[in-house]
Amino acid sequence: MGRKPNKKKSPKHTKGKTNDSASLARKILSFLDSNYGKEFNAKQIIKKLEIRDSLSKGAVEPILFKLLDSGAVSKSPRNYFSSTKEPGFITGVVDYVNPRFAFVVPDDPEACEEDIMVKEADLKQALDGDKVRVMIYPVKGKTGRTEGRVLEIIERCRDEFVGRVEISPRFAFVVPDFKKMHKDIFVHRGDLLGAQHNEKVIVKLTEWRENDKNPTGKVIRVLGKAGVHEVEIHSIMAEFGLPFEYPKEADSEANSISDKITAKEINSRKDFRDVTTFTIDPVDAKDFDDAISYRQLENGNLEIGVHIADVTHYVKPKTALEREAYNRATSVYLVDRTIPMLPERLSNGLCSLRPKEDKLTFACVFEMDKNAKVVNHWIGRTVIHSDRRFSYEEAQENIDQQSGDFFEELSLLNELAKKVRKQRFDHGAVNFETVEVKFKLDEKGTPLGLMVKERKDIHKLIEEFMLLANKYVAEFIFKKRKGADTFVYRTHDSPDLERLEIFSSFAKRFGHAVQVESEGKISSALNKLMDEIQGKPEQNVLEQLAIRSMAKAKYTTEPKGHFGLAFAHYTHFTSPIRRYPDMMVHRLLEHYLEGGKSPDPESWEQKCVHSSEREKRAADAERASIKYKQVEYMSLAEEKDYDGIISGITEWGVFVEITETKCEGMIRIQDMDDDYYDFDQKNMRLIGVRTKKMITLGDKVMVRVVNTDIDRRTIDLEFADHEGKKPRSRSFR
Repeated sequence: MGRKPNKKKSPKHTKGKTNDSASLARKILSFLDSNYGKEFNAKQIIKKLEIRDSLSKGAVEPILFKLLDSGAVSKSPRNYFSSTKEPGFITGVVDYVNPRFAFVVPDDPEACEEDIMVKEADLKQALDGDKVRVMIYPVKGKTGRTEGRVLEIIERCRDEFVGRVEISPRFAFVVPDFKKMHKDIFVHRGDLLGAQHNEKVIVKLTEWRENDKNPTGKVIRVLGKAGVHEVEIHSIMAEFGLPFEYPKEADSEANSISDKITAKEINSRKDFRDVTTFTIDPVDAKDFDDAISYRQLENGNLEIGVHIADVTHYVKPKTALEREAYNRATSVYLVDRTIPMLPERLSNGLCSLRPKEDKLTFACVFEMDKNAKVVNHWIGRTVIHSDRRFSYEEAQENIDQQSGDFFEELSLLNELAKKVRKQRFDHGAVNFETVEVKFKLDEKGTPLGLMVKERKDIHKLIEEFMLLANKYVAEFIFKKRKGADTFVYRTHDSPDLERLEIFSSFAKRFGHAVQVESEGKISSALNKLMDEIQGKPEQNVLEQLAIRSMAKAKYTTEPKGHFGLAFAHYTHFTSPIRRYPDMMVHRLLEHYLEGGKSPDPESWEQKCVHSSEREKRAADAERASIKYKQVEYMSLAEEKDYDGIISGITEWGVFVEITETKCEGMIRIQDMDDDYYDFDQKNMRLIGVRTKKMITLGDKVMVRVVNTDIDRRTIDLEFADHEGKKPRSRSFR
């Protein structure tokens, strides 16, 4: 009797089992790879991967030993397994997004194709702006992003924070104002420096032990009661590390400088004291760093001189004044004050081109025909004697009424400026004229009113001649040796087409078509849009979105062009009283005019990077002070419904710009109780699950204010009830 043949297993079943085993192996290896440097035993892996069926549980340990044999994992004597896959390592700067995670922006963009996502538990107590060393996990996380872990804090960005004190019977905390500082700072009651509950202070971090949830600090300066104007402005200054006073040595140097101009100094310069010259500045300005001279030449052409305060004649290298100017790098303009780069003795006195006084200047002088074509130019040191100090309003009135001091000269200059401006736009410049908000404040700093600054012909006149001088100075140095000479340029890269396409889709939601398919048409498309939105509710929103889609202008020794201005080469020469890079330009210009050789670019590039960083700090501080006043203004405003336009949508809320005041607030999704809303990121909209109601970028809406928080500088809104119900009572801090 023959034996019955063995039943063969179904190929399908065998394949399925193999696939299950291979899939489980991939999951285990992926888990270990993404937890590089950590060890797990089989039981821990089963728990972490939430493996529930007994067959798979039993397979985990054999799979681990197979992975061990293949070299994909290693094993400790205690049967703990870890990945052998090599991770990557980078250094970068922390961008702390929210309390749950941060991104690390690599120092070298080529080292990693994207920013590294780091969970809060893996930050090793790194804070926003810190320079860190990061280990990149070999595989991407569940989010689909490259993830990593901070190994070392190389350099703290800051160890001082501004915040509000909260005191309990046994201990105290400082709640930081800085939105990206997500940890309250513990302060022993003996380290409060006398600060009372709810006062604003500056606190310095002193300790942060490895297992402590919060850092410990001590109060080093008490600013005063939260909500008081002077206290809040000082809080903003401290938050951004802005100086409160000058070092005594710098002040002493400034006060010791003689105001006498010697005959020898005058004889070393071109003398323009007999040429009609005037300054045009804001009505409240005190530092006049540019003047315009005007005269007609015998050949019928016009000579237009752009004369700039010769700051470097007074501020010498290796002095305390120089060190402080470099450290500040720029003047900062907050809503109620200026924090000048130079002491008042220089900024408002010696260097300010005040009327009826001889002043030392550096100039770019143009010979122009009646069509505003530059037929000749000269660059060098001058001495001037300003005939008149105009405010913008006075000069504009003289042009409009065709009367008053120098109205003929002003009118001719205005016509020339319009032609120069047209030439610039014909050449591809982009017409960005952002909306600027100005507050009317009482003697206590309380906002009484808010107005939008209007740009008139006279503002554009000054702008065009300053741009022209900056352009010619940059080209003068570049052409000497085709860019081989070290110089300070102001550059602006061409925009990224992908970012512009995203902006174009946003603009389309406001009803505007922006064609950005080719680089050559970008300028004309953007200019067409800027013309279309003038005076419309969406103007400010779209201007801000357009600017954000552009590359950022910066200072550099690389002789690149300026996309926004459509200049092959450009620099900053015209504001040395308030910008350190302009002082650098003056020094290099003088050096080359005297026949000097090109200096090593490395130290100049470092100064450029520092100046760009300080410029960003100043802009952030200025925005913070405006936002503070906007929040305060809306806290005092009439309780009513406001017209608004949706300016941004995120997964947690809707941003609305109030048309009347240009203030932006947020409606939190958690407070929208008429429906549950899903966030459609691709189309930048919210969709109601039940009602299918869509809330889209650019929608015109009615809103009311429900809360303001001066500490966090936020305005909470809600959609207005059109059925006539009264707004719920407002809460303000």
